[in-house]
Amino acid sequence: MTENAQQQPPAPDTELPTQYAPADVEGPLYERWVERGYFEADAKSDKPPYTIVIPPPNVTGSLHLGHAFQHTLMDALTRRKRMQGYESLWLPGMDHAGIATQNKVEQQLAEEGKSRHDLGREEFVDRVWQWKEEYGGRILGQMRRLGDGVDWSRERFTMDEGLSKAVLTIFKRLYEDELIYRAERIINWCPRCLTAISDIEVEYQEDAGELVSIRYGEGEDSLVVATTRAETMLGDTAVAVHPDDERYRHLIGKQIKLPLTDRTIPVVADTHVDPEFGTGAVKVTPAHDPNDFEIGRRHDLPSLTIMDEHGVITVHGPFLGLDRFEARSAVVGALKEQGRIVAEKRPYMHSVGHCSRCKTTVEPRLSMQWWVKVGPLAKAAGDAVRDGRVKIHPEDMSKRYFDWVDNMHDWCISRQLWWGHRIPIWYGPDGEVVCVGPDEEPPGTEAEGWTQDSDVLDTWFSSGLWPFSTLGWPEQTEDLRKFYPTDVLLTGHDIIFFWVARMMMFGLYAMDGQAPFHTIALTGLVRDEFGKKMSKSNPNAVDPLVWMDAYGSDAVRFTLANGANPGADVPIGEDWVKASRNFTNKIWNATRFALMNGATVEGPLPDASEMSATDRWILSRLNTTVAQVDAYYDDYQFAKLADALYHFAWDEVFDWYVELSKTTFFAGGERARVSGRVLGEVLDVTLRLLHPVIPFVTDALWTTLTGGESLVVGEWPKAVSVPGADAPGGFRDKDAELEIELVQRVVTEVRRFRKDQGLKDGQKVPARLTLDGTALAPHEAAIRQLLRLQPEGDSFAATATLPVGGAEVALDLSGTIDVAAERKRLAKDLAAAEKEKAQATAKLGNEAFLAKAPDNVVDKIRGRLAKAEEDLARIQAQLDRLPEA
Repeated sequence: MTENAQQQPPAPDTELPTQYAPADVEGPLYERWVERGYFEADAKSDKPPYTIVIPPPNVTGSLHLGHAFQHTLMDALTRRKRMQGYESLWLPGMDHAGIATQNKVEQQLAEEGKSRHDLGREEFVDRVWQWKEEYGGRILGQMRRLGDGVDWSRERFTMDEGLSKAVLTIFKRLYEDELIYRAERIINWCPRCLTAISDIEVEYQEDAGELVSIRYGEGEDSLVVATTRAETMLGDTAVAVHPDDERYRHLIGKQIKLPLTDRTIPVVADTHVDPEFGTGAVKVTPAHDPNDFEIGRRHDLPSLTIMDEHGVITVHGPFLGLDRFEARSAVVGALKEQGRIVAEKRPYMHSVGHCSRCKTTVEPRLSMQWWVKVGPLAKAAGDAVRDGRVKIHPEDMSKRYFDWVDNMHDWCISRQLWWGHRIPIWYGPDGEVVCVGPDEEPPGTEAEGWTQDSDVLDTWFSSGLWPFSTLGWPEQTEDLRKFYPTDVLLTGHDIIFFWVARMMMFGLYAMDGQAPFHTIALTGLVRDEFGKKMSKSNPNAVDPLVWMDAYGSDAVRFTLANGANPGADVPIGEDWVKASRNFTNKIWNATRFALMNGATVEGPLPDASEMSATDRWILSRLNTTVAQVDAYYDDYQFAKLADALYHFAWDEVFDWYVELSKTTFFAGGERARVSGRVLGEVLDVTLRLLHPVIPFVTDALWTTLTGGESLVVGEWPKAVSVPGADAPGGFRDKDAELEIELVQRVVTEVRRFRKDQGLKDGQKVPARLTLDGTALAPHEAAIRQLLRLQPEGDSFAATATLPVGGAEVALDLSGTIDVAAERKRLAKDLAAAEKEKAQATAKLGNEAFLAKAPDNVVDKIRGRLAKAEEDLARIQAQLDRLPEA
């Protein structure tokens, strides 16, 4: 028995309800854990730290299966470490989610017939804070339902006072180190949200467009370009060709007429152009395309912005005031009238970016924005993984990480929103630019001509500081000293580029080269049972709270953990949650049976010499399972550890050990006392091993079994030692394992025979067991109990004999089955199998068929033949075992 259980008083009530009702257990139990402060970490503790900071969900969000999946795994890690004696901190919080939150409040205002401009900036921001207090953070309550063991006393928000100070501090440091600058560049612009958006906020999809071929210039001094965005030609400032393309060499450096305008534009030579693609000539619109912008910089071309922030044409002429898509059709029509369309429009599928918030087509737009110079920061982030300071798990995901950090472009961090961290730059009346730190006053007032930059920072800027800002940085707090760097970042591989890399860059920069975590454990995405992506717009989306209500939070957690192979997507369906519910019920019912039949943790384990082979077998298997689970946790193999625990608990403990021991328990006496103590030890350790993944049912059962305070603060199990049989690494008994494997083989074979004969599970059959001289002899009573085998009696007449494992089991089936009917049924099955074999054999013997049929079809026929032959052997064996009619 473990020390914690020994020190606690006996449970006042060892009665368990006959059925497990998660709704009656989970909510009250979680509140008890929180009230007792089990999840609160102590920065003054001398225990070694173990830290995970939660990937902050959006304040607008609600719990979805992806959250539930990652939270289950993080909770399992931190619960286990707490049980292992670590000062375990799992820090919760939320992200202010700039665009998403602003959109929510703007939608409310729209219902009132207002816009944010009607309120003004200050009143609008106050309105957002009101919304946040009333509606934000629903997900935090839902996390309690799931059982998240987070330290609520340390809950943070990316716009709280401490994190705001961290944002201002690092902005000023980066600015003074010339790693933040202001420049006019191409950005992703949403004409609906009216802001620049980050790469992660752009969703690309294949859209059907039309490719239009247009002739620029006249006669020999003309060329043809193809485009899907004809309206942008109004902003063309050149045509580019490859310098080695003989077709256009005579045009390089010449001016050609730009259709529909009164301008001429040059033909420039640039190696970016692929001469093999299309006509080998491309239009260059530097203000509306990122590649064109770079060509424009290389050739000192002007950049003409032809649309306003709403995507409306601003160029004077017949297209002025048209929406960009209306202008597209109008421009093509005008070109056709002038005979400039040299090829019919043809359908063209191409990847088009859309705003993830409002689904509006994103417009590449030249804009003055604030940027982070990522070169040196990204190099440091790559070096930290290359030199082993940070491990990526699974290792093959490292390539994705390096692909990003080694090729990262400067990061646009300004957003044209009102909700967020406002950029701390002030502009003076004489062109002054001053960056104001967190403890500094603005350089002047509005009356004196000073104004603050109106933009706010990309929400990823503040969330990139999350691992250290949440611990009190820039102050050198006890929390920061104790819990930084964090241990594991567990997150989906889909945001490795956008969040993981930013945290690495900022952590290494701000914390003197200390990476923000030791390990990056990447998960896949949750999908439905058919492998399809779950989406709110699809009927396959599942609210995990619905499953928690129906089957309990433990069932949802176990299902998610059981599918969590490192880096791989996780299929999940309701039937799997039902199966996990059945598992929690099995644990409850088996523990209840054990308590009613003398299972106990009181006193030391009996000496090995007092134990039966069954007792020694289960303790040996228990120690193997402890070692397996530890190894899987250390390798983040959640699916394997869940599978190992499932099969050990259900198969070996409940289906074999408990069943094999029933005759001992029913007989009572000293043997029952020994097995009761062994069963108590096995249940104690098994519940501890299961607790991090399914905390509710295990804590309720363990406290009843042991009288202990709670598994949350219990000890993580180590290998069990058995008096009289100590061994390095814990007790093992290979002989006992081989002996029980033989018992399992006999029971399994006879059960299969009973099933083949159509006997009901509870139907008793007279039998003679010849076990003398085998390891099975001590187990005769248990074997008979498991197989419903009666003593042979005076009128016993063996009608079937099964030799198994050096023993012999003779059964008297007379009177238990209708032999004639059974022979008739089996004869019918035998004929069907013979027909299947004949058909498969004929096809495989047909050379013409084999020559034409695909390999997979031939393999399928071979499989049918093998199955038919297997069925024939099985059915014939059943017939041979039947008594004569």
